Amino acid sequence: MVPYRLLQEVRLVQEVRMPAPDPAAVRKPARRWDVFARARATLDAFEHLVGGLGTTVLALVAFLLVAATALACLFGVGVLLVPAALRGLRAVADRERARLSRWGPEIIGPEPVPPGLRAALTDPAVHRELGWMVTHATLGLFLSLTGLTVSFSAVTNTTFPLWWRLLPPEEASTSAMGLWTVRDLPGALGVSLLGLGWIVLALLLVPGMARLQAWPGRRLLRADPGTDLALRVAQLTATRAAALDAHAAELRRIERSLHDGTQNRIVAVTILLGAARRALARDPSDAEAILERAQSAAEQALAELRAVARSILPPVLTDRSLADALTGLATTCPIPCRIDADIPVRCAASVEATAYFVAAEALTNITRHSHARHATVTVHRDADRLHLQITDDGHGGADEHSGSGLVGIRRRTEAHDGTFMVNSPPGGPTTLTVSLPCGS
Repeated sequence: MVPYRLLQEVRLVQEVRMPAPDPAAVRKPARRWDVFARARATLDAFEHLVGGLGTTVLALVAFLLVAATALACLFGVGVLLVPAALRGLRAVADRERARLSRWGPEIIGPEPVPPGLRAALTDPAVHRELGWMVTHATLGLFLSLTGLTVSFSAVTNTTFPLWWRLLPPEEASTSAMGLWTVRDLPGALGVSLLGLGWIVLALLLVPGMARLQAWPGRRLLRADPGTDLALRVAQLTATRAAALDAHAAELRRIERSLHDGTQNRIVAVTILLGAARRALARDPSDAEAILERAQSAAEQALAELRAVARSILPPVLTDRSLADALTGLATTCPIPCRIDADIPVRCAASVEATAYFVAAEALTNITRHSHARHATVTVHRDADRLHLQITDDGHGGADEHSGSGLVGIRRRTEAHDGTFMVNSPPGGPTTLTVSLPCGS
């Protein structure tokens, strides 16, 4: 049972960290059909259908195993095989949960299969997994094969004029779906026109097929509501602690910047002004030189104060947008950096500040440690999440425990209930991926 006080704290954390968007800053997305966005969604859906094909094969194997076990139970010898069959089914279902969690919201798995035969057969999670197994092994397999067939036909027919002469005559004549015989280049170009139709069909159908294939898994494989709530409370408790740690670390950074830089400059200005006052009585020409040094120290202190203020919350985030702030960040980066931003709707100010901090810290790490020649920052919004990816062509080998700032990025990301991943094999390239809830 979750304590009522802790539930109140969870609601408070959610209300504080998910502020309502400014209506003036939210603009409606364009209704026109974006071909490039649709093509990207189709490629993503194709990738998910390929992954779904693997789990459909596993579900089909589990279906045959469960059916064989049920048939053996009629003769009394299959009772001993039931626990093993159910554990195999749970393993296959866990693979599907992991696949769907990489595509969208995380799916929390249930408790392990109960040890007793009666308890295992009456477990509601086992019943849902059996329903998913039958659906995924039939409908899921059909959707995967259909989607892959449409995509394969689109590619082969579109590129047919490039390689049709390599085919035997009898195979080339049947490449136009039996509508005509291909004997020359105009006939091959006609097949290419059919390929354009297949492309349009793939753009229209493949994303829907991927969503339809994933729907039974998201519906049937999720854990009981009580389990999800308990885990969610534990996760929010941990992220609240991470938020407090990130806040304390940010205060220490600001204090260190002010103490080591700006304060020393201001002390130098005070000393130089005192020296100038004493020099006025002796030699006014010496006082002028001292005042010039004091003015230079004051200008440096002012520049450092501005840098500290920008590191807390860049004014361009308030005045303009995250894309503009990242563009300004790229112009000051010592190595060439390209910004690819697709953010049609503004996110919460704290989320944009975190994304800016992640990009700034990552580019600093790239400049100091990677010996890269080029970096790319890609940021786009997908439904209610903001995805940020920073890549470089350096030597790789980035490690969170080497003091490179990756731990700070992880803490800042997880404090906003986001996810952080880094892939940096020796020799490169390095890819840093962050996903944040938009808070709107």
